[in-house]
Amino acid sequence: MRLLTSIAATVLMMVSAVAAPLSTPKDKPILEIAGSIGTTNKDGAAVFDREMLESLGLETITTTTPWHKGPVTFEGVRMTKVMQLVQAKGKTVRAYALNDYETQIPIEDFSKFNVILALKRDGEYMPVRDKGPLFIVYPYDSNPELKSQTYYGRSAWQLKKLEVVQ
Repeated sequence: MRLLTSIAATVLMMVSAVAAPLSTPKDKPILEIAGSIGTTNKDGAAVFDREMLESLGLETITTTTPWHKGPVTFEGVRMTKVMQLVQAKGKTVRAYALNDYETQIPIEDFSKFNVILALKRDGEYMPVRDKGPLFIVYPYDSNPELKSQTYYGRSAWQLKKLEVVQ
């Protein structure tokens, strides 16, 4: 009986953790995620400020890009973590940038290639005028397949919104 009680308590804690509401931004939001998601915190969307994203844990990627000279070190949140947090229920993400650039990214890319949502480049937050505040970054040097226009085109900078679609 104790074992059943313990198992039930564990399951309830896991369900509570998954169903826990997303906190609200304390600062100006820098990212909105909408569409087919299960966790929201504002008008059917999930909005994040920098602190909320950083609290998910930062990963580092050092790679070359076609937009920079030499290797660059990016710090950001794994896109898989972000998608899990909002309970994404689709196969594709539409990424929208501040400069009206738009691209579609298969969600499977995020786990297949360890894609990050970069907040920093070479230890500094990226300003809007220099591809910030957010930049979807693939580890381009980790796989020759990633050094192509397909993946460079999915690497949206000045990111403002993600929409999860079926």
